[in-house]
Parts: sequence; structure tokens; C-alpha cells
Amino acid sequence: MANRIVVDPITRIEGHLRIEVEVKDGKITDAYSSSPMVRGLENIVKGRDPRDVWAFVQRACGVCTTVHALASVRSVEDALGIEIPPNAEMVRNIMEGALYMHDHTVHFYHLHALDWVDVVNALQADPIKTSELAQSISKWPKSSPGYFSDIKKRITKFVESGQLGIFANGYWGHPQMKLPPEVNLMAVAHYLEALEWQKEIVRVHTIFGGKNPHPNYLVGGMACAINTDDIGGINAERLAYVGHLLKEGKAFIEQVYIPDLLAIASFYKDWGAIGKGFGNYMSYGDFPTNGYNDISSFKFPQGIILNRDLSKVRDVNHRNDDIEEFINNSWYEEYAEGRETGRHPWDGETKIKYSGPKPPYDHIDVEEKYSFIKTPRWKGMPMEVGPLSRLLVGYARGNKEIQEAVNAALTHLNVPVDALFSTLGRTAARGIETQLVANWTMEFYDTLMNNIKNGDTRMAHSEKRDPDKWEPESKGVGFSEAPRGSLAHWIRIKDKKTANYQLVVPSTWNASPRDPKGQLSPYESTLLGTPVADPELPLEILRTIHSFDPCIACAVHLYDEHGNHISQVQNISSCDI
Repeated sequence: MANRIVVDPITRIEGHLRIEVEVKDGKITDAYSSSPMVRGLENIVKGRDPRDVWAFVQRACGVCTTVHALASVRSVEDALGIEIPPNAEMVRNIMEGALYMHDHTVHFYHLHALDWVDVVNALQADPIKTSELAQSISKWPKSSPGYFSDIKKRITKFVESGQLGIFANGYWGHPQMKLPPEVNLMAVAHYLEALEWQKEIVRVHTIFGGKNPHPNYLVGGMACAINTDDIGGINAERLAYVGHLLKEGKAFIEQVYIPDLLAIASFYKDWGAIGKGFGNYMSYGDFPTNGYNDISSFKFPQGIILNRDLSKVRDVNHRNDDIEEFINNSWYEEYAEGRETGRHPWDGETKIKYSGPKPPYDHIDVEEKYSFIKTPRWKGMPMEVGPLSRLLVGYARGNKEIQEAVNAALTHLNVPVDALFSTLGRTAARGIETQLVANWTMEFYDTLMNNIKNGDTRMAHSEKRDPDKWEPESKGVGFSEAPRGSLAHWIRIKDKKTANYQLVVPSTWNASPRDPKGQLSPYESTLLGTPVADPELPLEILRTIHSFDPCIACAVHLYDEHGNHISQVQNISSCDI
């Protein structure tokens, strides 16, 4: 008889996520992904000036900040037929690239690494051997025996005090923890270093966008003036500082993140056969180098792979009915066409109708609606999105840079290509693409600097921004590849106002409940077959779910044990439902 395990909340993510699984004979036989949190940004922006919408919907996320603003301004530019100057394109790419460098590194060390790294076991490490290990895989300067000895002393103080602080509530000593003490100590040291480094790279956003999180964007370009001699603009000193920050970030990724990733992965090769899922992968493509409408210029190619077949890549079309959202298992009012019908996002609705259990409760009723997340499908099929999807599409498209980077990692780990279709592959893909993006971001920076040196300082176009020149009705779609996967915003504009707006975000694709055909989401399907060593300590569930880097946050409502409302906490850095 199957045993039901509930992990609620899934920690070390943005937002609130509940996973319920059934375990039989030590393996997961069924899984359900549910989020009891609701957003309503689509309703908030109705009736507003389309040029202002980006500032509202950017608050969908405080982690992968900028990507919602980027998708929003692109949707309005698409609707109004606006092309942005080359410099604005490069600045947008640089800001997004800096986000990738920050977001992926933070995810690896602070959200995911503790699924594999045993912090307490690091106390058994020999600092001299740890130093030898670190120096054998990287030229990073902080690798002396004394340095690792000091780190070990800091951890010892945590453990002896009985208060592990930031390392509390881990699965220390779990039988699935396989790293030697020296690797654990090295990883903990770099965990702490990454905490310091991540504060620096976000300065790129403050220079071009004025602040972080939620930097400024502009329909028609970017709201930062280039003037190399003016202290009030983006001058030569600030541009040079951006270059410095990007080089520092690139060095940290190449000399710390990637060596750590490969070192840790080498002890968990068995996870190259766990967390496979159904094998459908989608990438919208991103990082344009010749205009947003020229998808052939994207650094990340666009496409869809079905059933793990890398011999054929299908195209993505955001404008026809290939993409639909279903709400048959979501707590929203049913469409007029019926519960089993999906809608294209241009015609989507966000009308909340909660019919779920009142807390506290033991299990969700999976025979009824069981999540606030909607269910998007491409031609009726579920799609996994994220770093793995991007690299697989690029690999299958024949992109030489991506192929070389992926093959190098596979060779280093001595695993076949099939190992990519897994929890290990998903985690490795995030690191591989971080290194790629770090290189590309330097290219974008060099292009921007060359444009400026050649006298082109344009950052925005004003034509077509005047509402008096707009058509009575128009519609557009803005898409991007957020760190967590394919993101798109669809807008309808009528009488100079936003008539309808829908976001379909990465964690909607990955974390959705079942569709009318009973097809599972990526979260649900990738858990099937996963071994669980100890049902009381389901570390294995966290490993696979964290490999997606879930991002699901919104306003939180609190109730007592009788279901009575107590108070409400508003988190405007909401995300991904």
C-alpha cells in the first residue's frame, strides 16, 4: 500500500509550494504539485496606460527581477510596432546577463547546494587536504590551508552553540549525502563567499536601471542617458565600472561555481538517471543581437523538443492557439466554454474562485481543483522550461558554443548525453549556461562600448510612443528566457488603455496541476520513480524540485485552526502563479 508524504512548505524557494507524493516499495509512484497562494497582477493593470504596466508586473518577482519588466515592454513594443536602438538592446542584454550570473550562482549555493552538501560533516575535513583539492581544480586565490582552517572554526562555533544559523534545518547525516568531508568544507567556504559576491554584481542594475531590485525600463528603449563626460549620466567612469563588475562575476563563475559544480556532481552520477520526467522541452529564445524580431540572432535559440528526440526541433508560435491555459484543476472561475477548455493568453481570465480545503488539513483533494497555478500547454502537451530546456534546444539546433560547453561537461563527468535528462542534468545545465552567459555579457558590453566610441549614444526612440498615433485596438506579446525558463506577457490595448493582460511564467509551466487529459506537470512527472530512503526525511524530493529553482510567491493569508482569518501579510515581490 502506498504511503502519502507531504512536503509543505518546500523551503529554499521564492514563495509557497506544496508537494504530495505516494511512495511504494521505496519509490515515488505518484506526485501532486500545489500552490495555495494567489496573485492578481493581471487584474491590477487593466485600464492602465500600457507604457506603465512594466512597473506593476515587474513586482511579480523580487528574485529574477527585470525579466517581467523586459517581457512587458517587449509586449507593448510588439503591439505598437516599436523597434529599439541597438544600445538599448545591448543594455537590456547586459542587465539580463548580470541577472543570470547572480540568480544562478545564488541558486546553486544558497538554494540547492545544501541538498548535496553536508555542512556538519565538513567538521571532519582536513584543511590541508581541502586546500590541495581546491588548488587542483581551480586557480581561485582563496585556497590556502589557513583559509579553510578558519572556515572550519566558524562552522565549529555554529555547531557547538547548538544554533546552526543559516545552516539550520538541513538533512545532515542523511544516507544520501555522499561527499567527502573536504568537498563539504570547500563548498561551505564558497557558500559564504557567494553571499558576499552576490551583493556586487547587482550594481550593474543600479547603474543602468537606477536600483535593484526592480530597475527602471522604458517602452522604446532604456531610461538611462549615455554621456561619457557628464557626471549626471552614464559616463565613462560608470561604464568602466560595469565592465569591472562583469569581469569579476565571470571570474567567480569560472573559478568557483563551475569547479564546485563539477566536483560535487562527480559524486552523484547516479542522479543522472533520476528525475527524467516526460521529456518535452521548450525555449522561447533570448538575448537578441540584431533586433527582437530576428530570432535567428538570439544567443539562446528558440524551439521545442518532444520525447527527448534531439534530431528534430519544432518552432514556437506565440500568436496562434498552440499555447493555451487550462484551469480545470485550478482555483479560478471556469471559462464560459467549460471546465475542459483552454484559452490562448490573449483571451485569458484571472477570476479567483477558491474551493479548496481550509487549513489545517492533511492532504489536498486531488479529485478536485488543487492549486492556484494554472495549467499551460503547447498543442495540448506539457512542457518543461528552464536551463536544461535552453541548452537542449541550442544543442539540437547545432549551436556550436552550446554544444562545446555541454560536451565539455559531459566529458569531464564521463557521463552520456542521456544523463542530461535528469535532476543532475538540470542542475549541471544551470551552471553550464551561467558560464556561457558570462561570456556573452562581455560581448554585449564590448558592443555597447564600440557603439559609443563610434558616436552612437541613442538609448530610446520616441516615435510611436504617442497614444494619439496608436490604432484604436492592438495586441502584442513579449517573451524572454527568465533564469527559470520561458516567460511571456500578452497584452490587448484598446482606446489607449490596457484591455487585457496575461502572464504565463516559467513556474506556471513547470508547477502546474494536471490538465483535462490527466497529464502531469514537469514537477509531478519528474518525481515518479524517485527513490526515497527515509519517508521521514524526504531529501530526494527536494533535490529534484530544487533543480527547477521554483519561484512561487504572492500575498499570504493566515488563518487559525478553525479557518478564521487572522491577518494578512502582503509580499509585493510576488512570483510565478
